[in-house]
Amino acid sequence: MTERISSAPSPHRLTLEGRGNLILTGVEDVKRFDEEEIIMTTSDGELFVHGEGLHIEALSLDGGEMRITGRIDSLSYEELHTGGGGFFSRLMGG
Repeated sequence: MTERISSAPSPHRLTLEGRGNLILTGVEDVKRFDEEEIIMTTSDGELFVHGEGLHIEALSLDGGEMRITGRIDSLSYEELHTGGGGFFSRLMGG
């Protein structure tokens, strides 16, 4: 009998084909999605996908893979914050 060993999550990578097909790896969680915005946590930070008619065609959180279709207008990242400080602490650079 062969035992299946789960491998480490794949590194974050994205491939955009035209403006209508986005393939991602390294996806850890999907925070929110609708037809105009998909917000997800990746191994490199939060990723925001903006566009129109966005659909999650495939999702495997076990493998960290996702495929999005629709008209993709922009991709942007936000660093993951690890605890520490509130609004004023961040405002003052602390």
